[in-house]
Amino acid sequence: MEEKILIIDFGSQYTQLIARRLRELNVYSEIHPCTHLPEIDAATKAIILSGSPFSVNDGLLPNVDLTAWRGKLPILGVCYGAQLMAHQNGGFVVPSKIREYGRANLSFIADDILFTGVSKDSQVWMSHGDTIQSIPENFSIIASTESVKVAAYKINGEPTYAIQFHPEVTHSPEGALMLENFVKHVAKMSQDWTPVHFIENITKELKEKIGNDKVILGLSGGVDSSVAAILLKHSIGNNLTGIFINNGLLRKDEYQQVLDAYKGMGLNVIGVDAGERFISELKGISDPELKRKTIGRVFIEVFDDEAKKIAGVKWLAQGTIYPDVIESVSVKGPSATIKSHHNVGGLPENMDLKVVEPLRTLFKDEVRKVGRELGIADVILNRHPFPGPGLAIRILGDITPEKVAILQESDHIFISELKSKDQYKNVWQAGVIYLPVQSVGVMGDERTYENAVCLRAVTSVDGMTADFCHLPHEFLAHVSNRIINEVKGINRVVYDISSKPPATIEWE
Repeated sequence: MEEKILIIDFGSQYTQLIARRLRELNVYSEIHPCTHLPEIDAATKAIILSGSPFSVNDGLLPNVDLTAWRGKLPILGVCYGAQLMAHQNGGFVVPSKIREYGRANLSFIADDILFTGVSKDSQVWMSHGDTIQSIPENFSIIASTESVKVAAYKINGEPTYAIQFHPEVTHSPEGALMLENFVKHVAKMSQDWTPVHFIENITKELKEKIGNDKVILGLSGGVDSSVAAILLKHSIGNNLTGIFINNGLLRKDEYQQVLDAYKGMGLNVIGVDAGERFISELKGISDPELKRKTIGRVFIEVFDDEAKKIAGVKWLAQGTIYPDVIESVSVKGPSATIKSHHNVGGLPENMDLKVVEPLRTLFKDEVRKVGRELGIADVILNRHPFPGPGLAIRILGDITPEKVAILQESDHIFISELKSKDQYKNVWQAGVIYLPVQSVGVMGDERTYENAVCLRAVTSVDGMTADFCHLPHEFLAHVSNRIINEVKGINRVVYDISSKPPATIEWE
């Protein structure tokens, strides 16, 4: 049985980072919102309580009962999690006189296995508005900073620890070591969760679940659906059929390029060119969410038509990955607005199929590692993420064939230049946004009044957060010059220097 650590999420912006750091230690971890506590099974070896933007004194989050876990499983409370355990056991948590945010140094470290190998004065990252003023009698302080007396504590006689700072962020340089000490010395885990281990387990699971049933999978040419396809092929052989639909909103020449790439992968792939139908259905629609819903509806209609041509299909496979799953539930219930192109375990009622999602436990970089282990070519694994609705959400305003053509040409210039100038590998995701803005320009002594486009390029690890890519000015100038000279209808190019958060990677 696969060992795992459960992370109880109280709404911290850093919760996903805790999971990622554990995965880097070859430990499988799952995030569960504090409003939907998981069942504890034999595979659960430890529990981590996350931070939170809330206070333990304001009563906005559930008062999670830890009595069933304490003393039986190792527990690590982080920030809010530390305050919660102190608060529940008679300690005092009070508002900080000055909000403690930023770098600090551990001025005291006890001789404890949690801090094995950690240096005195180790830098840590604080981010909290409350302070643990006092702890219960059976608690022991095991770390302090100059301004925070209770920077870490343990509960005597049980494997329960808590730290006021965030070990998961890079601003805590030895934080990963502390997490490894918890995993190795407190939870005593084997740390054997690797791509090979995942492939062995998921292949066995898929064989048992699907048997000899037939499966269809919507392919996009991207990393997730391609890796999911190869995993399924390894598990069920020729019982998998892939359907690749051209929605008319792909990059320039992408439909044929992707079909050609799949030919060498031994997959049963059916190509469906439905571009005109999608563009027609989108006519006059400007609202971003309505665009997504329209594309989603038409995709299902086209996909369903093709699926009915294949006899005996019982399963629909999807390339859902873990960030999609995380974003579908928040600590205060379902997220207010989940973008409609995320597929998380659901499909229309009129499709009488069961859903299988081989990658739903993996982050994007883990999907790539699994793909490399499966022998998938880098030309697919290194592709930038591309939104499900395609260029529709990169055209602000209504969709027309002319706008799509202009954006495809502009995007082709940007992406091809990133590749030719050896910048593509340094970028997580890149694209061009068609703006509903016209501006005055001058071309060949004539006044023009044409549209503007925006270049967008970001760096990231999994898309949960992102920073704009600091591309060389000379490169941007070259791309701008090419687009304006070669793409009729564009006379101005700008560059987006927003990060996520507060902005998102896509504009819609």
